[in-house]
Amino acid sequence: MPPEKNRMAGLWDREVGRLPPKNFASSIMASQDFVHSLNIQKRLRKHRGCVNTLSFNADGRLLLSGSDDRTIALWKWEEAVPTFAFHTGHSNNVLHAQFMHLSDDRSIVSCAADGEVRHSKIQEGGRVITDELVELEFAVHKLAVEPGSPHTFYCCCEDSSVWLFDLRGKDAVELFKCGAADHFSGENVELFAIAIDPRKPCFFAVAGSDEYARIYDTRKICLDGSSRFGRPTEHFCPPHLIGENKDGITGLAFSQTSELLASYSYDNIYLFSTEHGLHFNNIEVGERLLMDETEGACNINTAPLPFCRDKLPVPQTFKGHRNIHTIKGVNFLGPNCDYVTSGSDCGHIFIWRKKDGELIRVMKGDKRIVNCVEQHPSGTAVASSGIENDIKIWEPGECENPSISHIEEVEISMWESSSSDYDAFFNDYDYMVDSDDILYHDDDDTSEDSSDDDEYGDNSDKRSSDGDSSAKEDSDGDNSSKDMSDGC
Repeated sequence: MPPEKNRMAGLWDREVGRLPPKNFASSIMASQDFVHSLNIQKRLRKHRGCVNTLSFNADGRLLLSGSDDRTIALWKWEEAVPTFAFHTGHSNNVLHAQFMHLSDDRSIVSCAADGEVRHSKIQEGGRVITDELVELEFAVHKLAVEPGSPHTFYCCCEDSSVWLFDLRGKDAVELFKCGAADHFSGENVELFAIAIDPRKPCFFAVAGSDEYARIYDTRKICLDGSSRFGRPTEHFCPPHLIGENKDGITGLAFSQTSELLASYSYDNIYLFSTEHGLHFNNIEVGERLLMDETEGACNINTAPLPFCRDKLPVPQTFKGHRNIHTIKGVNFLGPNCDYVTSGSDCGHIFIWRKKDGELIRVMKGDKRIVNCVEQHPSGTAVASSGIENDIKIWEPGECENPSISHIEEVEISMWESSSSDYDAFFNDYDYMVDSDDILYHDDDDTSEDSSDDDEYGDNSDKRSSDGDSSAKEDSDGDNSSKDMSDGC
């Protein structure tokens, strides 16, 4: 049956009550028709800096965003209005923020380029109480909230540390520093990504400035200092990158079946499963493995290492995007993680079919760079953000100016364009946030041009997700907030 007839049959089944709405949405999102029908339907505008983090709440009613302007906004995204916004107390760019589970969406944790991890509690009447949980010397890029827990979450930091937090006692415990035991130089690994396996929440992955995605088992945590918890239970790495230690990983994401996506800087995205594990293939990552390997034909009797690259299974590869200038995430789309998606330095969103790695859609999502792509937990909406100050909501349907790009055109424009264009852009980038005056106003933002095709004007904010910022806030404690609509 042609795809259009399948879709019409699904509509009929839904209308007559044979197909529940949630199942209907799932069947639509699993189809390639869904991917090809996505267009920008809404733009959410209030931030005054790059939007570095997006997260839907559990039922998908609210969208959480954090920005270089050091604020967090809660959006009724279907109406394209911010229902609540507040200053986090961070003194530098907010890099990640998430709702804590089972908190009625009033408990939010955030991390930033200032090295702080903060907990914000939204009170009745719109008052926000913000506590600093830890202050480190380097940027904290990513948080991972334990599934189903209103209290426990993790973070990873540029100083290679991984921390565990329990909000019941405001405890912050440094679990380990990544890389000291298995990096040939003896240096630690700067960490940019952390993700918890939703199927097996006792396992989480971290990755950063080297080539390995490491898996850890939380059941080995021992807080008395006697644990060897800092040793990974598994390492993942594409065979051709083992021992290269070049550019590292910027984003991680687990599927519902414990597959792990890793987005490599200056390289591709790879999908790892159990059989790709180095330990699974009897390879121990250590000093000898990284330093002694020599090129040449592999002979089991003469090879200097107990493995050969061409004997290892090669993970599914997703090619075409560009990941150089910012810390980009990577994600799955579809009810069964049917697709893989990522932003790109060329300002496009890329969507691949997971089962074979075929690139099936490229969409213009930003004038410069797309960093975040997040799927609604149960509906057919996708949110994206990047260097621009707004958030795009993608849904099936037509729009006045479809953001569709032909794959061939994108590849030509991206790979033939000079890298000096990007370098010049970032050399001129203004990382400073000069005043709290730029936060939120009730009037419309008339300075923002909604056209995707115009170049940046003089009023455009140019702030990187990794930039510096203005001076630190005078104090912690209560932070003023502005109720933008009817409150949270």
